[in-house]
Amino acid sequence: MHEISLIRSTFRTLEEEFSKEDFQKITDIYLKIGQLSNVEPILLQNAFDAVISAEFAEQPMKLHIELLPTLIKCPICEHTTEVINYKFICENCERPCSQIVQGNELLINKIETAP
Repeated sequence: MHEISLIRSTFRTLEEEFSKEDFQKITDIYLKIGQLSNVEPILLQNAFDAVISAEFAEQPMKLHIELLPTLIKCPICEHTTEVINYKFICENCERPCSQIVQGNELLINKIETAP
């Protein structure tokens, strides 16, 4: 289950970016996850809950996950299309397209802290 290592990596990143005092004020973590990132949101949430209870029990935090659709951009007509059912075909000109512009992300989007 690589979700545990992803959550631990997220916490390491936050610990590097925030002072100890500011880190302890974090209440909410917002992640953006692309459909092609090979991450299951429910497993990531379960991993987050496990890490919080084991390592940060005294600091209540919530995880918010935004799942991003896969988008491709056609190199011929420049149209951006959402990929549905893994069909990488431009909806405008109906040509195959492999230029992914969104969908591989795993990003820390926003952090909220207590005053």
